[in-house]
Amino acid sequence: MSEVTRIVDQMRRAWDGEAWHGPAVWTLLTDVSAREAEARPIAGVHTIAEIVFHMAFCKDEVRRRLGGELLVSSDAESWPAQSIVGEAAWQETRTLLQKRQQELEQTVSALTDGRLDAPVPGKNYNVYVLLHGIIQHDLYHAGQIAILKRAARR
Repeated sequence: MSEVTRIVDQMRRAWDGEAWHGPAVWTLLTDVSAREAEARPIAGVHTIAEIVFHMAFCKDEVRRRLGGELLVSSDAESWPAQSIVGEAAWQETRTLLQKRQQELEQTVSALTDGRLDAPVPGKNYNVYVLLHGIIQHDLYHAGQIAILKRAARR
């Protein structure tokens, strides 16, 4: 099995598979309502909806970096000030995240193992570190979503 195949497997497990850490991102989001997604049960902490927008942004940014783009994103871009209104808008938000996940998986699946050592434009690390970083990013936010989901239901 190639290293790229292993990385894609880990991406899929973090997203919607049998993840070692606990519930995967998509599993956590499937039963979150729009009200819960917009709730701020912990003052000063991002909402589930804000986290989902952020994750979609980051997945797209990684995909674009893999395409050779030199990106310098601000916090405002990475954490867009958006809100959702109603279940239809929340479904669109989840669909956006799902689309970004699929696009990233397709891009990563097309890589060769030799590409993993290539530098990421504008960064002091390689593609291997970038890909493991986005997996770690998903897992970090999965934990946040799980806590916020529980807090919103109390």
